[in-house]
Amino acid sequence: MDINLVLFKKNGSQEIFSLPSSVTVIGRRSDCDLQIPLMRVSKRHCQLNRDQGVLKVRDLGSRNGTYLNGERINEAVIQPGDYIGVGPIIFVLQIDGQPETVVQPDSLADRPRQDTTAKDTPDEQFDSFPELDELDSLEETSLT
Repeated sequence: MDINLVLFKKNGSQEIFSLPSSVTVIGRRSDCDLQIPLMRVSKRHCQLNRDQGVLKVRDLGSRNGTYLNGERINEAVIQPGDYIGVGPIIFVLQIDGQPETVVQPDSLADRPRQDTTAKDTPDEQFDSFPELDELDSLEETSLT
């Protein structure tokens, strides 16, 4: 099973990351398998697990949540073409080349807005991502 995460940057470009093992941790820390050096990404944000042909995403108690197709999740089975939101970042899941063409969501405004009553929501609306400008200029996003 060949699994890729396609990262959409604010400038419209894409970056593809192949998952190196059956367990991939995404987060800000340097020891994460996929490091995203942005403050809105938790140190250990979420984890992708592949087990017997089933791929799951699990939030690791992140402050800003992990989203699957716009819905905040704790854990969920993911399929090719699903959108995974990690902080201000959106990935599309590609498995064995499917879907052949990955498409960025119509706009980042399609992401859910914060619930101001919840303690673990971000300080600003999801439709404003100044950190994506920072990500576009970083070379540090890495899958190790």
